[in-house]
Amino acid sequence: MIRFESDYTEGAHERIMNKMVATNRVQTSGYGVDEYCERARQYIRTACGNEAVDVHFLVGGTQTNMTVISSILRPHQGVIAAVTGHIAVHETGAIEATGHKILTLPSDDGKITAAQVQQLYEQHWNDATHEHITQPGMVYISQPTENGTIYSHAELEALYEICQQHDLPLYIDGARLGYALASPENDLTLERIAELCDVFYIGGTKVGALMGEAVVFVNDRLKKDFRYLIKQRGGMLAKGRILGIQFETLFEDGLYMEVSQHAVQQALRIRDAFAAQGFTFRYDSSTNQQFPIVSHEVLDKLRTKYSFSLWEKVDEQHSAIRFCTSWATQVQQVDELVNDIAQLEPVSSLTGR
Repeated sequence: MIRFESDYTEGAHERIMNKMVATNRVQTSGYGVDEYCERARQYIRTACGNEAVDVHFLVGGTQTNMTVISSILRPHQGVIAAVTGHIAVHETGAIEATGHKILTLPSDDGKITAAQVQQLYEQHWNDATHEHITQPGMVYISQPTENGTIYSHAELEALYEICQQHDLPLYIDGARLGYALASPENDLTLERIAELCDVFYIGGTKVGALMGEAVVFVNDRLKKDFRYLIKQRGGMLAKGRILGIQFETLFEDGLYMEVSQHAVQQALRIRDAFAAQGFTFRYDSSTNQQFPIVSHEVLDKLRTKYSFSLWEKVDEQHSAIRFCTSWATQVQQVDELVNDIAQLEPVSSLTGR
């Protein structure tokens, strides 16, 4: 079975594993205050073009989202997100478990707009009973989205402007940020992202690391006491060096972007192969996730050799499926898939929604 169901089916990049072994017997302080973590922080500050940002390493995406969001919101506030946002659909109520409601906005492509945030904000404050309603306290997006789509520079700039007008901190989930930056349609740099939000994180778990995420606080007002909250929420490793070594390796010489570009290149080969056969797509993704719409007959045929995600039923005869590449996707396995797609019966009548 050739696996394309996620971007964390493999362990970690060999350079990371080699560095872990080579430094295994080195003694360091714990809890992320070691020299490896500090060098990784400096690499990330340089990559962001901002020496003033605070950088923290947490063990995983759910712990990161839960810890960051609950640290920003007051008890009566909720977080604005797309109805398809990761925190709304794939974190088992982790945010709600901290006592905060997710205020979801409709979205067909995974993105939310400045106009939607403005409308929700006005609806809340124009309601005479607003004191009885969860107050919008921040905005959550991911780059790329759960559906593989990306925010353009103009979209993110407009969204952040509205957030600033209404004192709504903007938080960007970057679990797959490398794959967004590597997209041929991307017009944002890491430096610009750091200028257009209050806090974001750089994902390692899905982009070459064994585990771990790097949270970057830009807004000084949000930085206070965050290490206390990492500890309280179970996101702090005693052997914090494990995370520092990984991010040091990813950022010291461009490995993070190198592996991200590889994944996107292979995903676009898969996209082009389906498109050449006349298949359409549920989402217009230019990142490492692709969502072709196939008949159930084609789905069953592909399942005999490949593992992928059944994403969404489109109608009685068709479903959207997800092929997800990673930093470790093998070119020869994509070659096999591309050749097999070329043997599938073309479709011509169904269009993406």
